[in-house]
Amino acid sequence: MRKISKEFKEFIMRGNVLDLAVGVVIGGAFGKIVSSLVNDIIMPLISLLTGGINMSGLFITLGKSDITFASVDAAKEAGVATLNYGMFLQAVIDFLIISLAIFLFVKAINSLRRKQEPAPAPAPRLCEYCRQPVADDATRCPHCTSQLGSK
Repeated sequence: MRKISKEFKEFIMRGNVLDLAVGVVIGGAFGKIVSSLVNDIIMPLISLLTGGINMSGLFITLGKSDITFASVDAAKEAGVATLNYGMFLQAVIDFLIISLAIFLFVKAINSLRRKQEPAPAPAPRLCEYCRQPVADDATRCPHCTSQLGSK
């Protein structure tokens, strides 16, 4: 039992497992923020543009029903099957906005990383005759002893 406990502790303490756990927690919080952005800001604006239609409340009753229901909940209370395409549209819009937000976040992080990376080292000076590397201040090539021109 101690061996399993020790192996489990080593597994949990690996850097990538901890990074994954942090990523899941932050991802959950980020998902809540984006869902609030969609539900509380973007969807009301879309509803305003479409004349007050609640996108997530759009549905079609399935089967033969002569009654028109005001909402999905009213149809479900009456025991009528519904095709809730509005909720699907809402999920698609959520996905697109979450994808855009993640894309912009990753793009910003990548641009910060590019700024922090050191500039590549300049190419070494090569001898004009033997093409071997020489010091920048050398006047003779240490390989072929040729006289070097000034740089």
